[in-house]
Amino acid sequence: MIGLDTNILVRYIAQDDPKQSPKATRLIESLSIDARGYVGVVSIVELVWVLTDCYQMTKDGLCEVLETLLRTKEIVVAHAGIVWQALRLFKGGKADFADCLIERFASSDGCEYLVTLDRDAAKHCGMRLIE
Repeated sequence: MIGLDTNILVRYIAQDDPKQSPKATRLIESLSIDARGYVGVVSIVELVWVLTDCYQMTKDGLCEVLETLLRTKEIVVAHAGIVWQALRLFKGGKADFADCLIERFASSDGCEYLVTLDRDAAKHCGMRLIE
């Protein structure tokens, strides 16, 4: 298994760099069940931020990218079950993906609830607002 940095994923998805995109494509397409790629949680969060901020990808597009990544047998996504839960929360609501992921990790680690000062996070992904 080899780790995949966020920029590899971005270049593969965006296909926007004449030098880097082909390298990323060759690497991603060379992965197999016996030689998988690994994507960490931080890279998932970075990927969402980059695709949103730099590429103006829609929420539907982000969900499609994340679902494809999670379903790809040649790629292992760290804590895939929690990432799936966060994706469902994100897809069905108005919270941003990072907040959904933070809330789902806290819940899976046994927290009764997660407190925040972010009104939107409290309103849209189950966190509790403290005032």
